[in-house]
Amino acid sequence: MLKENIRIRKAIVHIMDSTIGMPVLSDTELEYGSEFADFIKEHIAKISSGDDAKECRFYKEESEVYHILEQYSDDSFIDITKDIACLLYEIMKSNIDIPPADLIITRFQYDDEEYLALLKMNYKSLYTHRTMTLEEGNSNEIIRHKSILPSEGQRLTEAAIIRLDDLALHVIEKKYEVNGEKTNYFSFLFLKCSSHLSHKSKLSIVSKAVESVQKEGYDESERFAKQMEAKSIIQEEINENGGFTVEEIAEKIFEEKPELKIAFQDKMEKYDMVKEEIQPQSENTIRKYQSQHLYTDTGIEIKIPMEQYKNPRSVEFITNPNGTVSVLIKNIEHLEARL
Repeated sequence: MLKENIRIRKAIVHIMDSTIGMPVLSDTELEYGSEFADFIKEHIAKISSGDDAKECRFYKEESEVYHILEQYSDDSFIDITKDIACLLYEIMKSNIDIPPADLIITRFQYDDEEYLALLKMNYKSLYTHRTMTLEEGNSNEIIRHKSILPSEGQRLTEAAIIRLDDLALHVIEKKYEVNGEKTNYFSFLFLKCSSHLSHKSKLSIVSKAVESVQKEGYDESERFAKQMEAKSIIQEEINENGGFTVEEIAEKIFEEKPELKIAFQDKMEKYDMVKEEIQPQSENTIRKYQSQHLYTDTGIEIKIPMEQYKNPRSVEFITNPNGTVSVLIKNIEHLEARL
């Protein structure tokens, strides 16, 4: 979603400080100006355009949130958000590792579709000043404020964007300890929805599987070049086509070794990802594929932009008779050292 195309229609905030034993629910909607609307839009845009968000579907029979949203109308916006906040607070109150927060719920429009966003703004602690008037005059002091909300530039760790016509949702979340076990409480206990892997997670699984298969299938003298070649193929597919299907990328990476392609597909079967389509959107996700990062056993680190790696006039990898590898960087017109 593009921030400039998001239209905020309604917003409310409920205080979810689990240290005080009960939620502080608002009976009125937020009166917001353009600055606060931009603040909300920025967070919605980050969630929808990032690769951490998972496509989810409610478990219709089990999810209280689903049944509440089935009855959604703008006239009942305040009451519905109170019910949702109370469900979340009960989970937070019983699990002290889940951080206290403000829950901003907003109904917004994007293009011709209506959405509801549940934005859990976890508190952070920062220092600020306070001025007190005493008999002697003003007294300035520094205090620690424990209920500061995330800034526009920070990514939320728990949030959901729900399309109101079919209640499909995108969720971002972080695991916290629940009953002694790290759990995705936001989707599992609160929303009660099933989730698909995010594009970021899927890309990571593919990369690790490729690396694992190559480690098993090539000896040490071949492995280095094959790993760089695989990264180059993935980068090229993302750059030219916006992504790839797992089946197609396997064909290109393991073209010369069908047995390794089968081993890779076996790994993908475990995640039901053999025919999965991966289309990362976030620059942060894509950036790691825009260069080759090399680390030698002697402590040298080399970063090569992918376009230079593909250009034989810029860099060459030479396998020496004794099995060691030399990296030749060519045609340098200007060399600069930075502190």
